[in-house]
Amino acid sequence: VQLQAFGGGLVQAGGSLRLSCAASGRPSSWHNMGWFRQAPGKDREFVAVVIWSGMSTYYADSVKGRSTISRDNAKNTLYLQMNSLKPEDTAVYYCAYGDFSGSYSTAALYAYWGQGTLVTVSS
Repeated sequence: VQLQAFGGGLVQAGGSLRLSCAASGRPSSWHNMGWFRQAPGKDREFVAVVIWSGMSTYYADSVKGRSTISRDNAKNTLYLQMNSLKPEDTAVYYCAYGDFSGSYSTAALYAYWGQGTLVTVSS
């Protein structure tokens, strides 16, 4: 499975961005797809995940209410709509893919990662 993330950029605080992640190869129908981010000098942190069925989503408290994760299984594409962006949202955002159940915020459980897309929020 290969993942290609795109859609990052420079945006002013309060603005919006939509990140996309295209999956290619042979993704299983039974998989989870998530977004993580890593700010300079910080560890990679969980942002959001959509479970394989597409019926359940989970968010980090830091983005809850401001972000929406979704997936289009027919297009093998994952999205992250981010609104009301804050300077502290500045980071490289990574999409990830994994076949597992539970502990969705644990980065080590995801087997495949995209290359990351940079989001910069100016104040």
